[in-house]
Amino acid sequence: MTKALTFQADAEHRAFDREHRRKIRFNIGKYDAAVSAGLHHYQDHELARSRGAFVKAQVLEKLDEYLLQFEQAFTARGGRVVWARDAQEALAEIGRLTQARAARTVVKAKSMTTEEIHVNAYLESRNIESVETDLGEYIVQLNGERPYHIVTPAMHLSKADINDIFVKHLGTESTDDAQQLVLTARHLLRDKYTSAEVGITGGNFLLAKEGAVAVTENEGNARLSATFPDLHIAVVGIEKVIPELADLELFWPLLSTSGTGQQLTVYNTVYFGPRQPGEMDGPREMVVILLDNGRTNLLAQPDRREALRCIRCGACLNVCPVYKNIGGHTYETTYSGPIGSVISPHLSGLKEHQHLSFASSLCGACTSVCPVRINLHNLLLLNRQQSVAEGHNPAVEKLAIGFWRWSMRHRWALDVLPGRLKDFSLGYLLDQSGWRKRRESLRVADKSFRQLWAARGNN
Repeated sequence: MTKALTFQADAEHRAFDREHRRKIRFNIGKYDAAVSAGLHHYQDHELARSRGAFVKAQVLEKLDEYLLQFEQAFTARGGRVVWARDAQEALAEIGRLTQARAARTVVKAKSMTTEEIHVNAYLESRNIESVETDLGEYIVQLNGERPYHIVTPAMHLSKADINDIFVKHLGTESTDDAQQLVLTARHLLRDKYTSAEVGITGGNFLLAKEGAVAVTENEGNARLSATFPDLHIAVVGIEKVIPELADLELFWPLLSTSGTGQQLTVYNTVYFGPRQPGEMDGPREMVVILLDNGRTNLLAQPDRREALRCIRCGACLNVCPVYKNIGGHTYETTYSGPIGSVISPHLSGLKEHQHLSFASSLCGACTSVCPVRINLHNLLLLNRQQSVAEGHNPAVEKLAIGFWRWSMRHRWALDVLPGRLKDFSLGYLLDQSGWRKRRESLRVADKSFRQLWAARGNN
């Protein structure tokens, strides 16, 4: 099956899975309530959104200059920057770094960029244990799943589900105590921090002026992953750069409030490089891998590049009626929901992922909540337009549009065709689109407007 057909089948299955919908609506409902309360902390949230959008747009216009500024400042403090054009180059560098240290264990903080390039699978193929340290990521890793949501990877699982996973994979005793489940994971992960040779994180923001990587989290696992091992590798998308440290007072609250409703997340850390002379802790070596992996495809398109303003807050997923019905796994991509439907075709190939841009009601809810004012629903339309222009739309759709275009230019032909043939043709098209699966069929009127108009004596 093609990815589009798999998507349709999975979407139908999930949309009618009542237990799945119950869990998602319950969990997203809690986030909605928290975000609504969190927005009251802003005196003028719309102004903050506009400022965030402006800063990110300005950076994208001079992205090359900001990235070079970051590299110069970061390397001046003993760090090293690696430019990776694609996933293969990024993974090859991670392979070299882990091999040089004969690494057997890697602790990895929550990071969408490492999910994007499949770091865990790569390390496992080299017989290196890669352990997710974020609780949600750890749970889905144990269960052999990809993250369900940009911010909350295990959003689709209930407390009972998590208990079953722990019993199955860790051999723990069954419990309905959430605190006990957390303590179990914490106990198992503590030893990994101290024994791992390498720690890997992502980065929420790159600070160009100071040459630093800012990481925001709620559990402290990224801080532990970056502190104990001798080598800290940060894999960060090139679009994550902002001008300077002072800009975090704008972006950190925007990120936390839009994502979880917090005024500020619990742990916010800025890494300026490896351990400096006189410092007692921190990695002896720090490497930042700047990942392109298709981002310059968007950057090269002035009408699409605003998608690179995304700060990965997950707000658009939480309000999307499609996401709330079909769930994150149905997308079969690293980035799901509206932002995933916008960027995945450009990062991973339009031909394979063009169907995602059609999986939208175009209600505009995603655009209305984006903290950096990305016009998401318009970008989805542009993706659709490009998909049709490049000929990726299904053959039956091309046939239908071609027939409609011809018939509109030759209206007499429709009057000549018998009614049954019209109904059959319309029914065939409705079957192909899935319309008649749960709806009554449409029926062509016995007489066209043109015939009715003529019958009234009008020419």
